[in-house]
Amino acid sequence: MLQAGPAQRVTIYIGENHHYRGRNAYMAVFEFLFHHQIAGATVTRGIAGFGADHHIHTSAILAASDSLPIKIEFIESPDKVQEILPKLRDMVGDGMIAMQPTEILQAPAARPATHPAPPPHVRLEGTAKLMRVYFGEEDRWNGKPLHEALIDALRSRDIAGATVYRGIAGYGAGAQPGHDLPIMVSVVDTEAKIRDVLPLLDTMIQGGMVVLSDVEVIKYVHSAPAPGGSGPRS
Repeated sequence: MLQAGPAQRVTIYIGENHHYRGRNAYMAVFEFLFHHQIAGATVTRGIAGFGADHHIHTSAILAASDSLPIKIEFIESPDKVQEILPKLRDMVGDGMIAMQPTEILQAPAARPATHPAPPPHVRLEGTAKLMRVYFGEEDRWNGKPLHEALIDALRSRDIAGATVYRGIAGYGAGAQPGHDLPIMVSVVDTEAKIRDVLPLLDTMIQGGMVVLSDVEVIKYVHSAPAPGGSGPRS
């Protein structure tokens, strides 16, 4: 938690159409900051700008409207900034990261404890855990389709991969056949990584089921995902 005293103000500039692993880079950065307990972050969208290519982008030019500048800004302790900086550089790519020393005169009020940042991902070999999460297609979390929010949360916690399946028929407790079609999210990773995300699922899954099974990983190839991909299939 932020304390009064020296801090770093970090500003990230990135194009709206820049992507990271098949998704908008600015949203990937924003969710990375959120799930790594950065005290707070603000995302703003410019109405005009130009970058290193000296091409002017403005909301008045329809053809360039998807290339407008995005600014992400946050303030954190110097140690925390140095901890996450290597990953931010990877995510921002050819965007720009600027840091400025600052001083916090009044720290934000204490917040309820959140989940600690997960350990770095390790190579999958041998025994692992298969997690299946079942819920309804109409379920939401913070106004977003639950399956999208869940995938974003798993990705930010460095889970090896997850796959979302949409059923064509089904029913569960309190549901009638033909209404609110079933969604299943399947995940394979080490037991430690799986159990690390279970408390988060407790807050996100209001009506559904989570099951764990032992599996043996025969082969796991970690490679850069294709555009729009979500990592290894589970």
